[in-house]
Amino acid sequence: MTPEATRAVCDRLLEGVSERMRAEGVKTTKFAALSRAVCGVRGQSVILNLPGKPAGAVESLEAVVDLIPHALQLLGGNTEHE
Repeated sequence: MTPEATRAVCDRLLEGVSERMRAEGVKTTKFAALSRAVCGVRGQSVILNLPGKPAGAVESLEAVVDLIPHALQLLGGNTEHE
């Protein structure tokens, strides 16, 4: 039910973030392709659904953690690119 709840509270979905987590997970297990992870934005918050298995959660977060600072800058209104 978590993906449905996440969709319900998000203002916008970040499909590319979910895709990146799945793509990284598939390197370890073919079952990562079945992930229903949903990532999105509500206000100025980034919401990430991570797998229930601790190793999968760490792997998924490591796959996208480098995106979070830039996402937060964009949400804060800093949309200029160098």
